[in-house]
Amino acid sequence: MRVSLSKSKRRVSVNPPLHAAYRALFERFGPQHWWPAQSRFEMMVGAILTQNTAWTNVEKAIAELRKRRALTPRALQAAPLATLAQWIRPAGYYNVKSTRLRTFTDWIIRDFGGSLTRLFREPTESLRAKLLAVNGVGPETADSILLYAGERPVFVVDAYTRRILERHGWAEGGESYDAIASLFTRALPREMSLFNEYHALIVRLGKEYCRARPRCEECPLRCLLPKKGPILRKHKKK
Repeated sequence: MRVSLSKSKRRVSVNPPLHAAYRALFERFGPQHWWPAQSRFEMMVGAILTQNTAWTNVEKAIAELRKRRALTPRALQAAPLATLAQWIRPAGYYNVKSTRLRTFTDWIIRDFGGSLTRLFREPTESLRAKLLAVNGVGPETADSILLYAGERPVFVVDAYTRRILERHGWAEGGESYDAIASLFTRALPREMSLFNEYHALIVRLGKEYCRARPRCEECPLRCLLPKKGPILRKHKKK
C-alpha cells in the first residue's frame, strides 16, 4: 500500500529528509509486499530465524517447517529440540535458534495459552516489553513482530537503516536502537502501512545499492548525499 505523505494531517519539518527519501525509494522500487509469510506465526518465526543470516536461507528453513506442519506454537513446542534444529539448519546457528524458538513458543503457550489473538490484545508498549524479556528477542526482532505480525505502528531499525543514515550524514554512528527509531517515528505519520513499506524499501536499497561497497551512481537517494559524497564507515555485511 502506498501512503501519501503529502496528504497527511501531520506535517512535520524533518531533518533528516525522511519524507523525500521515502518518496524517492517508492518511486524507484514500488510496493514491496512485506512480510513474505502465510500466517502471523510464520512471520514471528521468520523474525527469529533471520537473525544473522540472509532471508534466502530463512526461506529454506520456513519451507521445511511448513512441510513438517510445524508452524504453530504447539507443534514447534512438541518437536524434539534436536529435530527442530535439523529442520531449521539452512538458517544457520541452528542449535542456538532452535533453543530460541523453543523459549519463544514456551512463552506464548505459558502466558497466552498458545493464542496469538490473546497475545496481540496486549497494548503495544506492554507487549514490546514482554517480547524483549524473552531470551533471544532483541529490539529489531521484537519490533518486526509488532509491525508485521501485530500490525502496530513501530519502526524497525536494522543494519541497513544505520548504514544509510550514516552515509548520508543523518546519523553520527553509535546511536542507540531507540534513538534511530525515534528519528522515523517523530518525523513521519504514525501509520503501520507506512512504517511497513519504508522498512521494506530500506532493505531493498541496502541489498541493491547501499552495500559494503556502495553503488552511489545509480542509487535513488544519490541526490540526498552530502556534496562530498557518502560518509563511509565500516559496517557488518548483510
